[in-house]
Amino acid sequence: MNTKLILPVALVAGIVVAQAGVQKSGAQMNPMVGGEAMYANKDIVTNAVASKDHTTLVAAVKAAGLVETLQSKGPFTVFAPTNGAFAILPDGTVNTLLQPENKETLTKILTYHVVSGTYDAKRIIALIKKGNGSATLKTVSGGTLTAKMNGPMNVVLVDEKGGTASISTYDVRQSNGVI
Repeated sequence: MNTKLILPVALVAGIVVAQAGVQKSGAQMNPMVGGEAMYANKDIVTNAVASKDHTTLVAAVKAAGLVETLQSKGPFTVFAPTNGAFAILPDGTVNTLLQPENKETLTKILTYHVVSGTYDAKRIIALIKKGNGSATLKTVSGGTLTAKMNGPMNVVLVDEKGGTASISTYDVRQSNGVI
């Protein structure tokens, strides 16, 4: 399937998390995502399921068999594509990827959006400064994302094909990482 090579670019290029407010959870503040509170004491999957902006991602995580992994201890950093990111893919792509015979491809695409460890905005920006303007993040799929700054507080991710995405909402803390 030719979409295997372009999907990471399209999904990474479409990473946008809408910030609709702030939810206090313990000592930390978490943005609301998809109109729903995100709780730092809940795992990545549980919070994603609550977000109306991530229904396609949740369906994909289920189809790829990654629910248990993303509910495990981690920690993980997930650059979570929204429904809007999936919507810019060519017609039929998502439905094709959700088919059981495409589980391996879907898993590779989804794990390209996951980095082991907790990379909050402060850590990513520090790595960019230390790297003289860029930081390389190794994804769970074995690929790389390059983080750069575009302005004083705007982190941009660049995938291996040159596709870019700005992170619009940072530090949505989870019990097993950060989105």
